[in-house]
Parts: sequence; C-alpha cells; structure tokens
Amino acid sequence: MKGLKDKVVVVTGGADGIGKATALRFAQEGAKVVVWDLNEAKGAETIAEIKALGVEATFIKVNTSKFVEVERASQQVVEQFGRYDVLINNAGITRDATLKKMTPDLWQQVIDVNLTGVFNCAKCAADIMVEQNWGRIINASSVVALYGNFGQTNYAATKAGLVGMTKTMAKELGKKGVTVNAVAPGFILTEMVKKMPAEVLKSMEDKVPVRRLGLPEEIAATYAFLASDDAAYINGTVISVDGGITI
Repeated sequence: MKGLKDKVVVVTGGADGIGKATALRFAQEGAKVVVWDLNEAKGAETIAEIKALGVEATFIKVNTSKFVEVERASQQVVEQFGRYDVLINNAGITRDATLKKMTPDLWQQVIDVNLTGVFNCAKCAADIMVEQNWGRIINASSVVALYGNFGQTNYAATKAGLVGMTKTMAKELGKKGVTVNAVAPGFILTEMVKKMPAEVLKSMEDKVPVRRLGLPEEIAATYAFLASDDAAYINGTVISVDGGITI
C-alpha cells in the first residue's frame, strides 16, 4: 500500500491476536513497528518475527490505562525513531457478565482499558502528530457497538463510546493533518476463539452471511489501508469488517 514504508507505527496490544497480525502486516509494508503490550514474553516473540523480515521494531511494556506510562512510551517512540506516524488503538479486554451479575469492578476494568486507554494513547499521539502536521489514529471498535451483545454491557459500552470518540477526534484533528477512523471487527478467528467448542464456532459461523469467521489478517489489512495514502480522504468513519453480520 502507498505511503507506509518507513512510517513509525505503534500497535497497542500488539503481542498476539489481531494486534500481532497488525504489527506483522505493517512490517510487511516496510513500516517501523513499535509494539505496546503488558505481555513481555509474547511481545519479544512478535518483535523477533518482525525483525526476521528485516524491519526495525521494538517492544515497550505499557499499561495503556495509565496516562503516565503512555506519555513516557510516546516520548520514547519519538526519541528512538524521530517520528510517530500511526497509532493503532488495538488493546482491549473483556470481563463478561450479565448486568445482574456484573460488579462495579468488572465494569471499571473494561472502561479503564478499552475507553480511558484509547483516550490516553490518542491524546499523546495527537499532540505529537499535530506538530508533524501528519498522522493516522485508528481505533478498534466492534460490531457489538452497533447491535449489542448478551453479557457485554461493559464491553459494548466502551466500543460504542469509541465510535463517538473517533468522530469527534476526526473533526478536531482533520484540519491539522491527522485523520481518525475506527474498525469494527465481527467474529474473528483468533487463537483464543479457536479454543472454543466446535458447536459454538459453528453457531457463530451460521450467523455470518459469508458463513465463516474472519481472520486476524483481514482486520490487519483494513488497519493498513486506513493508515496508507490510499485512504488519505477517509476521516471519521467506522468500517465494519464482519462478513455482513450487521446487515
């Protein structure tokens, strides 16, 4: 894709799953990749795979829910690479429970990472990108933001909140050379999902018009497109990558 070579890309939650696929995709496009995650072991594995492609990469242990850590890591990116071009706000957690069983702690844990964490990362990135007069911020929403999901009041609230955040930030930052968009994945076949019982996977597939689950690489490709020069005029949109489940 146009314009990604040598761009400096931060992928939060990039140690495994969709985040890892995203980090590898940007590396394949020639970008310099920074993985932020709490899992140092898996982070090191991902960085090793990226470096095997002949691309510069580094891992920083970051708790995105802590503004001080995000601010420090953002400055480290600039100090090491001289720029900070793309932020993929991929980090997220689930703490599922029905509303009746959901505790304030389960609610707050998800809010802290999925919503406050995105604010922290976007705030620090935007401050740098505005000075550069160029940047891409891409947030990971979800199809549950659009239609809800049983047992995920907290998760759905955060992913819906990201839609509003994305559109607001796009209005504020677009004139300063920074576009902001979101991707709303559907059912994606990550390693964690693969461990589900076969009958559960089949029921998930049956709900999707294309009759299969998505691949992490398909989400990664969408992130890469939105960060590329090919998507320079796309701003404030939410792209559903879900096989048509929201139709």
